[in-house]
Amino acid sequence: MKREYTTIIFDLGGVIINLKRQNCIDAFKALGYDSVDKMLSEYRQDGEFLALEEGRVSPEEWRSIVRKSISSSVTDEQIDNAFNAFLVDIPVEKLRMLRTLKEKYRIAMLSNTNKVMFESKIPELFKIEGLTIDDYFDDFFLSYKMGMSKPSPEIFIKVAEELGIEPGEALFIDDSQANVDAASKLGFQTMCVEPYTDFSDKLL
Repeated sequence: MKREYTTIIFDLGGVIINLKRQNCIDAFKALGYDSVDKMLSEYRQDGEFLALEEGRVSPEEWRSIVRKSISSSVTDEQIDNAFNAFLVDIPVEKLRMLRTLKEKYRIAMLSNTNKVMFESKIPELFKIEGLTIDDYFDDFFLSYKMGMSKPSPEIFIKVAEELGIEPGEALFIDDSQANVDAASKLGFQTMCVEPYTDFSDKLL
C-alpha cells in the first residue's frame, strides 16, 4: 500500500466501535417494535432510521414515527436506550492507535451516524482512558449533519473539499466494501478492514 498520504479518514462503527445489531433489535422488540430488523444494518439504515441518519428528520420527529409502531406511552429515554444498544464498546488498543497516528497524520472521522447516538453514548465510549472524542480526531464528518450518507459519492467529494485536499492525499478506512469502492473511484487511497479486528499493524 502507498503511504504518501497526509490524512487518514476512519469509519466509526465496526472499524473503531464494536457494534451488535441484535442487541438493538432485541431492545426495540422488547418495546413492541417487531419490524425494526428490516430497517437496521451495520452499514446504512433504512426507513425512518435512514431519515434520522441523513438528518432529514429530527430526533423528536423520529421518536414520534417510532411510537406509531409501538406505544405512545414509551418514553424518549426508552427509545434512545434501545437504539444505543447497537453500540457495544471501543477496544483500548484502537484508541491508542488513533493517538499514535494523530502525531503524524490529520485524523478524520466519516460516519453514517445520527444525533441520538452521537450526542449521547458515542462520546461516552471514548472516555475510557480519561480523554474525550476530540482528543482522537481532528475533523468530524457525520451523515446527519451533512445531509447525506455513504456510499454516496457526494459525501466523499464534500469531505475532500472541507479538508482542503485532493482525494489521493487521504487514506479512507471502512469495513464496508461498497463504501471503500465508492471512495476508491474518486481517487482516495482505501483500506477495507474486517469489522471488529485489530488492523493497527497495517498503519503503524
